[in-house]
Amino acid sequence: MARITRSAASMGWKLAAAGMALGGLLAFAPAAQAKGCIKGAAVGGVAGHVAGKHGVLGAAAGCAIGHHEAAKKEKAQRQQQQQQAASAAAATPAAGTAAGK
Repeated sequence: MARITRSAASMGWKLAAAGMALGGLLAFAPAAQAKGCIKGAAVGGVAGHVAGKHGVLGAAAGCAIGHHEAAKKEKAQRQQQQQQAASAAAATPAAGTAAGK
């Protein structure tokens, strides 16, 4: 019969608690705010666990960083689309001008 050590049982409870906390966060988080959070939380949780058994703290920080990076990426894409639209509008001659006749 296998003997479960105190540290193994403690790690199991911590893992279960972290999973429930992450599940609760994801269940109540709006879709717009979840962009980048899941990926960041997964990476941060693993990094925090490896760095010193701080998986939950790493997951929370990873979620925040992942969300921030996703927002920056989305903003850059919007700016690029606006610049492309502006340059396309400037390149199209207006009706009634000498170039448009």
